[in-house]
Amino acid sequence: MSEFSSNLKIGPKLGNGHFGDVHLGSDDIHEQLAIKVIRPKNTDTPEKWEERKGNLVKEGANLKKATHDNVVQVYYVNGSTTEDAIYLAMELCERGSLQKPYEAGPMPSTEVHRVATHICHGLGSLHDREMLHRDLKPGNILVTKNGTVKLGDFGLVTDDMLLGYAELGYSYTDHLAPESHETGLSSKKTDFWALGMTLYRLLHGDEWYRQSPLPRFSVADGGYADRLTWLPHVSGRWRRLIRAMLADDSATRLATSRRALDALADIAGEAAWDCALNCDGVRWTREIKGRRIEVDLVRHGKLCSWTAVSHPIGKGAKKTLGSSGGPVAKSLADSQLRKYFGG
Repeated sequence: MSEFSSNLKIGPKLGNGHFGDVHLGSDDIHEQLAIKVIRPKNTDTPEKWEERKGNLVKEGANLKKATHDNVVQVYYVNGSTTEDAIYLAMELCERGSLQKPYEAGPMPSTEVHRVATHICHGLGSLHDREMLHRDLKPGNILVTKNGTVKLGDFGLVTDDMLLGYAELGYSYTDHLAPESHETGLSSKKTDFWALGMTLYRLLHGDEWYRQSPLPRFSVADGGYADRLTWLPHVSGRWRRLIRAMLADDSATRLATSRRALDALADIAGEAAWDCALNCDGVRWTREIKGRRIEVDLVRHGKLCSWTAVSHPIGKGAKKTLGSSGGPVAKSLADSQLRKYFGG
């Protein structure tokens, strides 16, 4: 490990991102740290990098104030004595970010509900301190070893770099609210737009998301929330919450933690399904009262069919709970499945 005058030690790399590599680290007080190593980019002039370094050091004192159970704790910012870099020392979240779970497929709605609740508390804490996140997405939601969900990488994007940063990453562009496309400015309300996009993505997974109309091409035109495509098990309450966060008009957008938490309270207790996309369609599974329920949606060109079957876990007989009765139009299959899952 490399050692610095602050007694900060940098260990193996854990991952990387737009703002720099993340390493395991430690110091005299913290046995384990996450260290973000921020170096100049190829596009940085010496003057621009010096300005950015100065701003990061100043911002470090501000980031330390964001103490909350659902916000990654920033301990300090140091300049390296051995290279031209800034070191951001943070709380280590051992289970990493939600990027890999998101890429693996739709997350169960009960888990997304827990994530959303934690993030609303964390985001509310930042906003109460007049701080913005500006980069809310699955990769910046981190999980500790005991399962606590925390907001990370807050405070690194500024309004001055908002649109330029967006051009470097499609994922980020997809999380820009309509007004940000026009003005290049962010606010508490644009953070909630990004939260709405994040919840939609977690409920559907990366494959479904990429098969749907991507917001980067149409958000600025308006009406994006009305064009979302949904997996049929996602309930009406989830859809209303996410659409409210994605309202074009920032004046009517659901954009406070209290309103979001109230809506999430109404969603609590809904049936949770494991959902997996495959080359032929979608499969949902759920275990309840000693039985395993399997629902299969199969594509037949422009038509679809579905069946719901209950299997015993142990002794018993298989039961058919519902079906489309053969191939039907996709819209009809979707309507039938929404009714089945809602029932």
